[in-house]
Amino acid sequence: MSKKESTLPNMIIAMLAVTLAASASLGFIYQLTKEPIAAAKLAKKMDAIRQVLPAFDNDPNSDEYKLGIDGDTLHFFPAKKNGQLVGTAVETFTRQGFSGEIKVMVGLLPDGSIKDVAVLEHHETPGLGDKMDRKKSDWSKQFIGKNPLNFKLTVTKDGGDVDAITASTISSRAFCDALNRAYNAYMEGGQND
Repeated sequence: MSKKESTLPNMIIAMLAVTLAASASLGFIYQLTKEPIAAAKLAKKMDAIRQVLPAFDNDPNSDEYKLGIDGDTLHFFPAKKNGQLVGTAVETFTRQGFSGEIKVMVGLLPDGSIKDVAVLEHHETPGLGDKMDRKKSDWSKQFIGKNPLNFKLTVTKDGGDVDAITASTISSRAFCDALNRAYNAYMEGGQND
């Protein structure tokens, strides 16, 4: 058996074959995992909505409406019980985190009070900024029941009412920024009942 000569056309054919095989396998894996990933994201979002709102009997996800703000979009999920609005979950964001964007779900009652908050996504430093997540610490519980009308959503270092996470003032400021964005948008016309 003779060895094939290494020529430019042979190398191009070999590279095309490898590229085609890799592309086909990536496409197959993507198609295989696309639906389970979407279902997991929806389940996580619905769990966060249930966590931050009072009991409801509608499907807030199907009543979702959006508001473009600061170059991105806030998602509002109104919750109703017996046809009455009991609260609205707002998927909000900030780009001021120490390690980039942070996404938070905040439940606002009709008067603007915060029912609860849940961190959806972040890339903050483990052991420091990640303490905003309820799985890591109780830090975010300080927002429960507070109305931003008379509770300044800024850290105490900046003259506000929020106790910052120790050694994570930037992450704490970012979290407050996300909550302020949601509250202000909600009070300035984001209510849609």
